[in-house]
Amino acid sequence: MKDFLIIGGGVIGMMTAWQLAEAGHEVALVERGSCAGEASWAGGGIVSPLYPWRYPAPISQLASWSEGRYADLTAHLAEATGIDPEFRRKGLLYLDVEDETRAVDWARRVGKPLGRIDSYAVYAREPRLVDGLAGGLWMPTLGSLRNPRLGRALRARLEALPGVALHEHCPVERLVVERGRIGGVDTTAGRFTAGRVILCGGAWTGQLLAPLGISLPVRPVKGQMMVFKTPTVTGSRQWLERVVLRGGRYLIPRGDGRVLVGSTLEEVGFDKTPTPEARDSLYASAVSILPALAECEIEHHWSGLRPAAPDGMPFIGEIPGAAGLFVNAGHYRNGLVLAPAATRLLVDELLGRPPILDPAPFRPAARLASSEPQAMTE
Repeated sequence: MKDFLIIGGGVIGMMTAWQLAEAGHEVALVERGSCAGEASWAGGGIVSPLYPWRYPAPISQLASWSEGRYADLTAHLAEATGIDPEFRRKGLLYLDVEDETRAVDWARRVGKPLGRIDSYAVYAREPRLVDGLAGGLWMPTLGSLRNPRLGRALRARLEALPGVALHEHCPVERLVVERGRIGGVDTTAGRFTAGRVILCGGAWTGQLLAPLGISLPVRPVKGQMMVFKTPTVTGSRQWLERVVLRGGRYLIPRGDGRVLVGSTLEEVGFDKTPTPEARDSLYASAVSILPALAECEIEHHWSGLRPAAPDGMPFIGEIPGAAGLFVNAGHYRNGLVLAPAATRLLVDELLGRPPILDPAPFRPAARLASSEPQAMTE
């Protein structure tokens, strides 16, 4: 029997396993598909909430803690595994922000270097942007990374740790209740047991809890994205160098010149089918920001499922009425952004360490609609 069993091999699950293993614990991780194959792969890789001033203060605290650690974290992974997540801190340009005054006030309050720049400064940073921009907001410290590479690096790091057992393509059939507490899971590959179980199942978290009579309000929200392949550029400057956000849609540059555009927000359950309507909408958004993309090939169009929770606030902590069961889910669009802090916060609880910040706003016990779930059955 392992010390910990983690359900879900996304960035949240893998970072949790990494920290627990490095603290000297035996960890098993079970994943229904491939590690980092769902939302962790499908997102864009921006290391910040899109409009951070529109989120509750606890989200800003988690995000700020995480943002300050991604440079060292990705450098460590690159050195240890040979897989570079390509973290880039080149800033973000916000265009046509309706609540600009609120944004600047927020930045001043929390100490973020976000400020208004004129059109000259916008085009000095990104000369290929659409004509006629009157200026924008500039966040110079914002970073982005290639999330598929981050997933691969995390998986490789876990494979190198002797205390971690990875079980991919291993769907969980049910949580196992033994003597009044959660003691493991039954899977298609058999039963796995542990002293404590950690549920990091993303959009599927609520489905795993429902048979226990526990209703966790985490639902899937579909998001579609595309990537353009731009021509090879000689010299140091690509067609786009910085993340640009306009009208709720964003462009994300990669180091090889590719440009991602995202994303849609669709309440369609667990349907991940890419649609022609979304393709047209994303294309229109992309060329409205960077017109030259109309000359480029759309290399790939895909979708993923974000795990949405009320107010965008994740659930982090022990599940009430289910001894031995902990959850870290519901990060919505910010799973990658919040992962270092969200996982550290839960690991602090699991290991009895002082928390990095106040865990109360995220605790399931205070937030679940029913504080008395139905009795678990053996």
